[in-house]
Amino acid sequence: MASHLVGGTPVCLVGEPFAPFWAKLEGANPGGLKDRAALHIVERARARGELAPGAMIVESTSGTFGLGLALAGIVHGHPVTVVTDPGMEALVHRLLAAYGVRVETVTAPHPAGGWQRARLDRVAALLAEHPGAYCPRQYDNPDNVDAYAGLAAELVGQVGRVDVLVCSVGTGGHSAGITKALPRPVSLVGVDSVGSTIFGQPSRPRLMRGLGSSIHPHNVAHEAFDEVHWVAPHEAVWACRTLAATHFTTGGWSVGAVTVVASWLARTTPAGTRVVAVFPDGPARYHATIYDDGFCAEHGLLDRPPADEPDEIKSADEAEVVRWTRMVTR
Repeated sequence: MASHLVGGTPVCLVGEPFAPFWAKLEGANPGGLKDRAALHIVERARARGELAPGAMIVESTSGTFGLGLALAGIVHGHPVTVVTDPGMEALVHRLLAAYGVRVETVTAPHPAGGWQRARLDRVAALLAEHPGAYCPRQYDNPDNVDAYAGLAAELVGQVGRVDVLVCSVGTGGHSAGITKALPRPVSLVGVDSVGSTIFGQPSRPRLMRGLGSSIHPHNVAHEAFDEVHWVAPHEAVWACRTLAATHFTTGGWSVGAVTVVASWLARTTPAGTRVVAVFPDGPARYHATIYDDGFCAEHGLLDRPPADEPDEIKSADEAEVVRWTRMVTR
């Protein structure tokens, strides 16, 4: 089955016009980075008897984890229902349907928890309607974290020493899991979206998907981060399009955001520091957003590169961030 296609993804040395850093290209998995977590969570749940043969899987997703669950459902024989919101790209929606996934779309955000809370509330209702259904709970399931030990081992084999690891943060799974499994010492740098509440900023409507959150995922290992950066959509778009034009290797919002931060770290850390960034996906699903001139013009995202240096805050309650901003946490 297609599960053997997950893992063993390549690395790429990103260079000019960026300061050089290594990128782990998780878009080479069939669905992206979260194929690893979806397969591992489902396999562990089956082994523990939490997920009965043929039982339904129900989960909330903005896209990538849903694609991973589609793969896990096919491999292990489970029907999958995902709950999403109107921001899911049409391409992902159609792919999920093609893979046999039932897609439910909530129509209004929760007044306090935004789209994510609205999706989770609908997941809870579906679980109550379908006794025996299983929810992977990607936001707080420790199996999500453990799923990335293999990625850490791959990195050690591919680039050797990892001094600085740069990860986008959504559920918190891959940043926690890779860091946990890497040889010490390693500095972990988290990349969040402006408008995300994960690291103490106020929750606001967000254009970027795949990183950031309007809830507080329990898998985020706050104590493991040495610093946190927030990146705005126009900065991510500039990085994605520049990567495409100079390296052919590019991706979505998370890829652009981590590129802004990883390049700056590669430029400002001592010579010989090995900076590694995780690129969670490829560019295809963003053809109508990041790579669409009309969409980008409508949202004021074109030709607005990030500043040479981030703004700096000492604590999350010091100021509400609106552009690339850094906070050292230890």
